[in-house]
Amino acid sequence: MGKQEIPDIVIQRLPVYLQALNQLLREGRGVVSSAELGHIVDVSAAQIRKDLSFFGGFGKQGSGYNVISLIHNLRAILNLNQIWPVVIVGVGNLGQALLKYQGFSRKGFEIVLACDNNPELIGTSISGIEISDVRNLAADIQRLNIQMAILTVPAGCAQTVTDLLVNYGIKAILNYAPLVLKVPEGVHVINIDPVVKLQTLTYYLNAED
Repeated sequence: MGKQEIPDIVIQRLPVYLQALNQLLREGRGVVSSAELGHIVDVSAAQIRKDLSFFGGFGKQGSGYNVISLIHNLRAILNLNQIWPVVIVGVGNLGQALLKYQGFSRKGFEIVLACDNNPELIGTSISGIEISDVRNLAADIQRLNIQMAILTVPAGCAQTVTDLLVNYGIKAILNYAPLVLKVPEGVHVINIDPVVKLQTLTYYLNAED
């Protein structure tokens, strides 16, 4: 089965499973059942078994999953057995906070490039990364062989910057701009909009409580 035939929601759950498995490993667990894993991640045991069945069998009936083996398999499925270079486009407050975040390198991602069009930022360094001029983006992406981008620019220019990134060879974009981006087939976007998430949470709140 090709990657395009597997539902996106299944792929989105795999990192959640991986995170839970890593926690179990830190706790010294060697085996976990689908029911136990489902309880941790709030997904039914049947759904976990169905999700994993897209990629083959990883457990034995009645004996559960070997935690280390399943971690290795999920990392391989998610292409995490290498370090992925990433560019941050837009080095405002959010972009700077992401540059300072130390968690990326521990999870297989390395911020190797950050760029902006603000002359006051260009040439300065944040967490060891020198801010580049966005006008050099095409050459920098090619030189550093980057396929992933984090977009932290204002909504007004997000689509224009996205078009440039796609033209320069970017295949995956983590978008923090409050805008639904249009990209061609073969380019994948995940949107991170805190306001949308908060609006989802307010559904569960009762204003009268």
